[in-house]
Amino acid sequence: MKLIIAILPDSDSDAVSRALTDADFRITRIASTGGFLRRGNTTFLAGVEEEQVEKALQLIRDSCTSPVETGHHRGTIFVLNVNRYIHF
Repeated sequence: MKLIIAILPDSDSDAVSRALTDADFRITRIASTGGFLRRGNTTFLAGVEEEQVEKALQLIRDSCTSPVETGHHRGTIFVLNVNRYIHF
């Protein structure tokens, strides 16, 4: 099991959320702010099986349409190992 943490611009949040949920990924969406200019972001949390990580990452990449400004990046993604996952 892996935990994907994706920090993306607010402008991409609806498309990413729709893409992931349409593909049956369970997500948690959190409003966040950060960076030098304090721009609005959305942080997505998704617990996924290891064999589904690349599919989820590709859906996120394909759903991000915000233009990249010089010296900036489109988003930040962390993929972490999960020792224990409980869903009830």
